[in-house]
Amino acid sequence: QVQLVESGGGLVQAGGSLTLSCAASGGSFRDYTLAWFRQIPGNEREFLAAISWGGGTIDYADSVKGRFTISRDNAKNTLWLQMSSLKPEDTAVYYCAADTNNQWIPPIIRLSYEYDYWGPGTQVTVSS
Repeated sequence: QVQLVESGGGLVQAGGSLTLSCAASGGSFRDYTLAWFRQIPGNEREFLAAISWGGGTIDYADSVKGRFTISRDNAKNTLWLQMSSLKPEDTAVYYCAADTNNQWIPPIIRLSYEYDYWGPGTQVTVSS
């Protein structure tokens, strides 16, 4: 089993920056595709970014490309999402997720149901 816990959410003004962390325990962290999603109440969970097991392959949603950076450190069992130029529409609960299938298939890794484990989420609120 894998446990994921996000941290780093909070309030930030538009144009500001935040870095989210996801601490993992259990499983074989280094073998898993990891991703960040976000969700606004009433909406489906939205894909943001994914990173392959070795960190060498990354996929970003168009909505965050150029503003957000996903990274991982397998030695630390940690995933990060660096966010800059934040907008009010970025307000959401942010989740990290792990895919234990260890297959990099770009259309699939953007789908929330591909992921086996999820953190409880952390709230990010961007004020105007």
